[in-house]
Amino acid sequence: MNNPTEYQADILKALGQATRLKIVEFLREGERCVCEIFPAIGEEQSNTSRHLNTLQASGILSRRKDGLKIYYAIKHPEVLVIVDLARQIMVQEITGKNLLLQAV
Repeated sequence: MNNPTEYQADILKALGQATRLKIVEFLREGERCVCEIFPAIGEEQSNTSRHLNTLQASGILSRRKDGLKIYYAIKHPEVLVIVDLARQIMVQEITGKNLLLQAV
């Protein structure tokens, strides 16, 4: 991390990938084991683990080990606000395009 702007960009970049968004959405309700995450999001375990590591390295997720299982949780609930805002922007854009198409 060289400066705050780059650090913010790293957080947004970590969120800016579809598989990682699926993981964050799945963890919205609370901590889950890796063994629950990859089937729920429909990805291979190795691919899911790679994305989990990216999210954990960027400070979005926390990780703990219990025996042989590794659990992940959202570290900062504020991340969900970012995800929800992105969804609101998406809905507004889609609605605006639909209204434009209806006007044609």
